[in-house]
Amino acid sequence: MTEPQKPPQTDLPSSSSSAPTEFKPAGKSSAGFLGQKPHFPNPPDSRNPDPATLREQWRFAIRQYSRWYSQAWGSAILAGLSFFALGWVIKGGNPLPSFKPDDDSNNNDNPSSSVTADADARR
Repeated sequence: MTEPQKPPQTDLPSSSSSAPTEFKPAGKSSAGFLGQKPHFPNPPDSRNPDPATLREQWRFAIRQYSRWYSQAWGSAILAGLSFFALGWVIKGGNPLPSFKPDDDSNNNDNPSSSVTADADARR
């Protein structure tokens, strides 16, 4: 079933060698100077896949995008409702001023309306 593991072979320099080993970092700058090609972890396909495979990949991508899109909208709606409820709890009432009930009976008690009525009466 499983192969016995072989101990890794190490090529260690002998202690008698007097030449120090040179260390070169494997950064982007060193690869450009040495003329080496960059190594990609997921290289592109050597040929285009058949249409059935492309169709299946496209359908999978559409399903994933649709799922992420709906989850984002759901999260945004849930966050909005949560902040609305938090504002209601903190304020102790409706936090949106546009939803205040209009009281027409308070207009007669409004001092600014009585000032305009007095100005009209003087004319």
